[in-house]
Amino acid sequence: MRRMRRPRSARPPERGPGADRAEEAFEAALGALARKERSVAELRAWLQARGFDDAATAASLERLIEAGQLDDARFAAAYAADKRELRGWGSERIREALEARGVPAGEIAAALASEGDEAEADRGAGLLIARGADLSGEAARGRALAYLVRRGYASEVAYEAVRRAERAAA
Repeated sequence: MRRMRRPRSARPPERGPGADRAEEAFEAALGALARKERSVAELRAWLQARGFDDAATAASLERLIEAGQLDDARFAAAYAADKRELRGWGSERIREALEARGVPAGEIAAALASEGDEAEADRGAGLLIARGADLSGEAARGRALAYLVRRGYASEVAYEAVRRAERAAA
């Protein structure tokens, strides 16, 4: 886990009636990011759920973005890599999860562009092989295809993965 420190480049908190609340929001947000990487939208919702007003929330998010502590592009890339490698998710499932976390479409597209269909089909075939999927009959291949589609692989990619796994098993 990445250890978060108070960013040196973050501008000092504003002085005025809401300055203390904005500083509290900033400190809370920094602590939340130290525990778990989040998207801008997730952190906004997290702060608002803890009673911080829109002004304090916006000020703390702006400071974190300026300091490089909060970045949707970095979050999307790390999330996509994590779900591909650790969970075996396909691009469609990753896209849906990132959309649900409020990541902008451009950042999602960039994160998913790092892996093409060929690499995704290889990963899907590896999942089937590691799982010991029976691919001997039409029904078994259909179950393997459905398994990959449920994991977020596009139909064409899942079909190619089943074919590759079948060839590897032969």
